Amino acid sequence: MTTVLSQKGQIVLPGAIRQQLQLQTGDDFEITVEDEDTIILRRIGHPANRGLVDLLLSCPASFEIPPREKDDSKPLEF
Repeated sequence: MTTVLSQKGQIVLPGAIRQQLQLQTGDDFEITVEDEDTIILRRIGHPANRGLVDLLLSCPASFEIPPREKDDSKPLEF
């Protein structure tokens, strides 16, 4: 599979790759240069709840977040 660098310096990732990796608009990437002919593009992961607080605060209905119960259990020992 190939792609072309545009005049603006943009590269389009083919749709098949975007689907395979489940890439979404707004995903962040890290770019590194390995050598003269190799560029590495890595998706930067974000927490699963990224943007959740903003989404909840934009809700038109009022709501309250219940207090959390205290957990006095001890951590598991391995």
